[in-house]
Amino acid sequence: MARKNTALATLIVLTLALGGVLGWVGKGMAAGEPLPGSEQDPLVSKSYVDSKIEALLSQLSTGAQMEVVELPAGQKLIARAGTEIIVRSGSAVVIDSELGGLCDVTAGKDLRKGENAPANHLLLVPRDDGRGIQAVSGTIVMVRGTYTLE
Repeated sequence: MARKNTALATLIVLTLALGGVLGWVGKGMAAGEPLPGSEQDPLVSKSYVDSKIEALLSQLSTGAQMEVVELPAGQKLIARAGTEIIVRSGSAVVIDSELGGLCDVTAGKDLRKGENAPANHLLLVPRDDGRGIQAVSGTIVMVRGTYTLE
């Protein structure tokens, strides 16, 4: 008899637990959570996820290194937003726009048109509006980001 009571008690506990789980799942669905595998929450293949991770790692690894660029006197380096520039040797002046200049992160100030780009300072281009530097003499810079030479 004690065995029947234990089995009955176990059955009641399992039934209540199952009811609670079903109620919780139903509540989640009613709250607007998408059903796994549905159009709102699609399942994806491992190869798809692997390709996205590989593309992200590729972007991170290529963007992590600075490129050494040699500028002859008079050449302009026009950079895109987020590009970092460090003048290593020679001399260059800042090319700005109506909206501002280059951010000298090292000195904590804005450099405007015609100002010298100081050697070994990290310069940051905040917008895609034609900002950059122009070499006064043969100049070697390190650049991380997107730029064009003119």
